[in-house]
Amino acid sequence: MTDILVLEGLTKVFPGSRTMRRRTEGTPGPIKAVDNVSFSLGGGETLGLVGESGSGKSTTAYCVLQLVPATEGSITFMGVDLVNCERSELKQARRDMQIVFQDPYSSLDPRMSIASIIAEPLFVHRVGDRRSRRERVLELLDLVGMPSDVAHRSPSEFSGGQRQRVAIARALALNPKLVICDEPTSSVDVSVQAQIINLLKDLQDEFGLSYLFISHDLSIVYTMSDRIAVMQSGKIVEMGEAEQVFREPAHEYTRTLLASVPRRRYG
Repeated sequence: MTDILVLEGLTKVFPGSRTMRRRTEGTPGPIKAVDNVSFSLGGGETLGLVGESGSGKSTTAYCVLQLVPATEGSITFMGVDLVNCERSELKQARRDMQIVFQDPYSSLDPRMSIASIIAEPLFVHRVGDRRSRRERVLELLDLVGMPSDVAHRSPSEFSGGQRQRVAIARALALNPKLVICDEPTSSVDVSVQAQIINLLKDLQDEFGLSYLFISHDLSIVYTMSDRIAVMQSGKIVEMGEAEQVFREPAHEYTRTLLASVPRRRYG
């Protein structure tokens, strides 16, 4: 398996905030949100990144997407050094990596139609003409199990699970190699979680997608992932094959995460 994403010594430091300064009645030092994180992700593989809120999972993902600049370390995606590459190289890389956000209620623009939302990446990257984009939208709706007649409707007419399907369709518009799933099931109920997870698995099988799957729920990460990396306070404290981490956790923090969630399996 060839690695498409490699992180080496990734560190992200944020300056202390004024709010924190007031609370501590002093001048706080920098906040190390991500601390010397290294991992790789192979083609067609799912790496689960699990940890409590504030552990650094999403910041790691945003650094990969170059939405947040890294303080130290390297991020290599499909052979391109994202930290030091030219702007044109970064733009091309961003076509090949997309994200599905946590909240389907805030990640879809309520002023846009479903068709416009899904076609937006095609428009931004100047892919195709109006007719081909319309055809691509209908193809993507079918892929995520949505009827074609929803294309003209607005996000407000749909449930959280349906909106997340639209978000997945948008993420697939440019045929990416990597999809970052940032807590994609946390805002929907358990029955819908199973549907979303099974959809993501089916799409991975069909298109050979690589997933960086982020969640606070270790049982969901186990269901989705080939390997699991456990984050605590910005550091990876345990990493290994999903079965091993789930069945025989080596770190006390991993055992705590396991004890806090039901062991449910999907698919």
